[in-house]
Amino acid sequence: MSQTNAPLRAASARDPRLDVFRGLCLVMIFINHVPGNFYEDFTSRNFGFSDAAEGFVLMSGIAAGLAYSPDFRERSMRLWTGLARVWRRVWTLYLVHILTSLAALAAASAVALWLHDSEILFENQMKWVWLDPLRTFIGLILLTHQFGYVNILPLYLVLLAASPLLLFAAWRWPMRLWASSAVLWLVSGIFYLSLPNWPSSGGWFFNPLTWQLVFVTGLLTGVAMKDGRRLVPVRRWLQIVTGAFVLYAALSAQFPAVSKLTGHTLWLAKETFNLPWNLTAFDKTFLTAPRLLHILALAYLLSSLPVVRRACAHACAAPFELLGRQALPVFALGSVLCIGFQGVKHVTGQELATDSLLIGGGLALQFALAAARQYWPKAPKVS
Repeated sequence: MSQTNAPLRAASARDPRLDVFRGLCLVMIFINHVPGNFYEDFTSRNFGFSDAAEGFVLMSGIAAGLAYSPDFRERSMRLWTGLARVWRRVWTLYLVHILTSLAALAAASAVALWLHDSEILFENQMKWVWLDPLRTFIGLILLTHQFGYVNILPLYLVLLAASPLLLFAAWRWPMRLWASSAVLWLVSGIFYLSLPNWPSSGGWFFNPLTWQLVFVTGLLTGVAMKDGRRLVPVRRWLQIVTGAFVLYAALSAQFPAVSKLTGHTLWLAKETFNLPWNLTAFDKTFLTAPRLLHILALAYLLSSLPVVRRACAHACAAPFELLGRQALPVFALGSVLCIGFQGVKHVTGQELATDSLLIGGGLALQFALAAARQYWPKAPKVS
């Protein structure tokens, strides 16, 4: 799902597509996380069955495969070094998630305090802080309670924590790993298996037992790239099939008549062949088949077109590449801002000028943070 047929030019060569598309996903996630703004009609979720979240998790898997897979390769395995590197990153993700959750709660509190509108304090699962504070604070630490729009990092850190085992298998039995991942996805969806919430009921919004299939696909892609090859070779017929599917998904998302046809066809297939619900439904929590197939088709199509690689290497794409290189701090800042901006929009309503100020200002802050992280002189290490 990435890389051309030619081998890697050098071990240090960095494919610009990964950072550019990760940066684009961050922009669209931020816009989508301020519901009701003018610009959300132009993000990717309006042109297909999946959205930027699936793309972000897929590319997180690719990045993990590229970064950590050498430690688990057969001929040069450094098991303890690999475990230490991965789990150090998991601990960082956990700390960032806790800090982001607290900062998001502070942003909502600031809206209530200074704009005199407390509605945001009772949205996005924040109401449990006031309804059951003792259990909720324990749940936040245990990851069994997550605020809405700040809940993708727990998914990522759980999947990354399991990645040493996945990477060990990826080098040795890649297709068996993917098949096992697909079976887990199917069974978890059929029986509604998930990690539990507490103190509230239900399961995680981003269910790791189903979203792991996208992450594993990305992981296998990253391992293949590290080995100087593609996971799935470029084939003209595959480009035609995936291109046709991506086009149809865009038409279905944009035109009610096509959307109605899609829904009726899936319902008819389910009733005729008694298919499991997660093969025909559109559900984000369990990453049902239409969403899954769309992100996989889109990833294959974009990665197989040389024009996409050239576009990502162009100077115009450099700002998005910058965001992608600093994905974690940018995502954390965007998550905090979006909670505050949701509260602001409760007060201001839907206005193009306000939306432009909020979205434009929020993105400017994220670009500034990415630039500061990337270019600010590093302090010399003290020996």
